[in-house]
Amino acid sequence: MNVLYISYDGMTDNLGQSQVIPYLKGLVGYGHHFDIISCEKPDKFSTKETEIRNLLDSLNIGWYPLPYTKRPPVLSSVLDVFRMYRKAYSLNRVNKYDAVHCRSYFSGMIGQVMKTKFADKFIFDMRGFWPDERIDGDLWNIKNPVYRIIYNYFKKKELQFFNEADLNISLTHAGLNEIKKMNVRKEQIDKFSIIPCCSDYELFKPLPRDMVLVKQLGFEESNKILCYLGSIGTWYMFDEMMAMFKQLHFQDNSFRLLIMTPEPPSMVYDSAQKLDINADLIKVLSATRQQVPQFLSIAHLGISFIKPCFSKLSSSPTKMGEMLAAGVPLICNSGVGDVERIINDTKTGVIIHGFSEEEMQSVAKKAIEMIQIPRENIREQSRPVFALESGVKLYAQAYDKMQNQ
Repeated sequence: MNVLYISYDGMTDNLGQSQVIPYLKGLVGYGHHFDIISCEKPDKFSTKETEIRNLLDSLNIGWYPLPYTKRPPVLSSVLDVFRMYRKAYSLNRVNKYDAVHCRSYFSGMIGQVMKTKFADKFIFDMRGFWPDERIDGDLWNIKNPVYRIIYNYFKKKELQFFNEADLNISLTHAGLNEIKKMNVRKEQIDKFSIIPCCSDYELFKPLPRDMVLVKQLGFEESNKILCYLGSIGTWYMFDEMMAMFKQLHFQDNSFRLLIMTPEPPSMVYDSAQKLDINADLIKVLSATRQQVPQFLSIAHLGISFIKPCFSKLSSSPTKMGEMLAAGVPLICNSGVGDVERIINDTKTGVIIHGFSEEEMQSVAKKAIEMIQIPRENIREQSRPVFALESGVKLYAQAYDKMQNQ
């Protein structure tokens, strides 16, 4: 197929480099051709444009980057969507695409129009219940009449996307179960495919423990390392993760905490102070995607606690696959997408169902026992779910299914 891929996320963003380009590269191998329209943040575009351009050129993927605008709120997004639509319209007149693959809601609005105007197949790759994520993450105050209007508008659009798309992609079975409760036509439910956020198992792999790195970070060879990878705040239950570290350290005082995050270290140390955790036990740093596997080589356990709310039933945590690919067993909480089912089925971690002291004690004990599992076992047990090639194959099958409808 000749496909126009529209993403409000930039290809120079980490997300574009991990969750868009690798999939399109794989789908090119199945005989599909892509052009990409994306909105690029100026600071990242200025440093990454040449690298990304060369990569996409090597794959014969066309790239039409547009500037991302942040202000004024709301109106800036309207302007960005208009620019993306105008570019999509002009490209479609020349290239006559078979399908428009729309990543999330802003892009979905363009796909709707393209289907009506050009009869292009409309692929809605939802990535999550985006309007509800804004509420659950306290980014929109639903009591504010402006945000209430915006929320209701996008919930209406969401239902339209589900009912009009030729192919819908959900990250989780749990998310699709919620969609089945909505006013979605039965024949449209059959047009859903489930594809989780996958990881590059060539980049993320078990590596020999880097003892030089251990020393550089101020740890001892005998230390066991709990690792957190990602953002802090909004949906991420950071205080609860710190409390779990405290429990692990109580049961085994050789535990230390390594946090890789783009956030200011002060956010970590403020949380540690609240819980009376010695700051000397913690190391906070930022790392590029290429550096992360080396840091994971020294980790014994990973942790990911996400707010168990409605919107997160449709979420598939990206970092989960990356840590499992590196052979690091995980401590995760229930109520987030398909996380509990995957962890239990693959036997690659421990699930916590609440945050009482008794539950944390029990989970910490089980997690410490999991350190004995060979890293290669963790990796291979998770591979069928999270390996990039599995995700690419699922997309290829979904494309074929849509074409044959």
